[in-house]
Amino acid sequence: MKHIVEKFAITGDVLEIKPLGNGLINGTFIVKTTGPDYVLQWVNHKVFTDVPLVQRNIENATSHIRKKLEMKGETDIDRKVLTLVPLKDGSATFIFEGEHYWRVLEYVTDSVTLETVTPETSFLTGLAFGEWEDMLSDCEAPIGESIPDFHNMELRIRQLKDAVANDAAGRVNDAEVREMISFFAEHEKEMCKAEDLYRAGLLQKRICHCDTKLPNILFDKDGKVLCVIDLDTMMPSFIFSDFGDFMRTAGSTLPEDDPAIEKVAIRMDIFREFARGYVKSAKFLTDVEKENLPYATLRFSYMQGVRFFADYLNGDTYYHIDYPEHNLVRTRNQIALFKSQLEHLDEMQAFVTEL
Repeated sequence: MKHIVEKFAITGDVLEIKPLGNGLINGTFIVKTTGPDYVLQWVNHKVFTDVPLVQRNIENATSHIRKKLEMKGETDIDRKVLTLVPLKDGSATFIFEGEHYWRVLEYVTDSVTLETVTPETSFLTGLAFGEWEDMLSDCEAPIGESIPDFHNMELRIRQLKDAVANDAAGRVNDAEVREMISFFAEHEKEMCKAEDLYRAGLLQKRICHCDTKLPNILFDKDGKVLCVIDLDTMMPSFIFSDFGDFMRTAGSTLPEDDPAIEKVAIRMDIFREFARGYVKSAKFLTDVEKENLPYATLRFSYMQGVRFFADYLNGDTYYHIDYPEHNLVRTRNQIALFKSQLEHLDEMQAFVTEL
C-alpha cells in the first residue's frame, strides 16, 4: 500500500498505514505521513463496475461544492468538502494496482463520525444531506449512474415477478410465501408512483447521495456538520432515495433482520426531526417533492422488502445469510415496518404540510 500511495501527489513521507472505519463495501485506511494525513481506499469494482465514472462523479460534485462554498465566503473549506489527490503525473485520481482500483483523499483533520441515531442527530442528518443536495441542484457537470437502476422500483418488482415465476429454490408454494406475494402485488401500483410522476413530467431526477446514513457525515469536535462523505453511490435519482432510505434504516425501532416483528414500528420522533432538517436546508424542493416525503418513507421499506423476498425465492444468491430463513425474516421485518408506516401516513402527511 505504501508503494501505491507514493504514486499519488502527496506531501511528506509515509510513516504508517492502518485500517480506518468499518465500511462493508470498500477498504479504507488512514495514511500517516511526515506532512498531512491522507485516506487511502480500494474501490469494490464488483459493486461499482465503472470506477472511472464514479471518480468523475466525485470530481465534478466536489469541484462544484467547493465553488459554492467559495462564493458564500466560507472559511476552512478544505474541511467542508472532500479533496481527491491526483496521481503524480496528473493523469487521473485513481489507479488500478494488483486486484483493486485505488484512490487517495486528503484526511479531514479533527473530524469525527457519529453512530447513534437520536432525534437530534437525525435533524443534523436531514440538514446535512438537504444542504448537500441543495448545493448540487444547479450542477451542470455530468453525474452518471454509479449503480444502474439502483432504486428503480419497476425493475425491482419485475425481478420479484421473475423470481416467483422461476421458483428456483422451490419455495413459492409455501403458505406464508403466497401471502407475501399477494401483499407485494397489492401495493405495487402505489409504490411506483414516483415513476408515474416522472413520466408525467411532474417529478425530476436530481443528484442524490443514495446512501443517507449518519456515519456518512463528518462532524467537528463541537458536533457541527463539516461535510458529507462516501460519495460512490451518488447518482441521478428521485430525492425520495435520500429521504426514504434514511427513514427505512434509522427510522425503525429494530434492525432490518430482527425477527421480533411485533416490535417493529416507525419512529415518528426520527421522522419529524429528519424531515424538519431536510426541508429546512433543501430549498430547491418542489411542492410535489415535499408532499410526497411520506410516500418516500413507505417506498423504501417496500422496495427493500421486495429485494429480500426475491433473493429468498431465488435461493439466497445476493445477500449474505447467517441461517436458511434469514432473507425471509428480513422480508417479514420490512413488511411490518411498511404496515406501521402506512398506519402513520396521515400523521406524516400532516407534519410535512405543517413544515
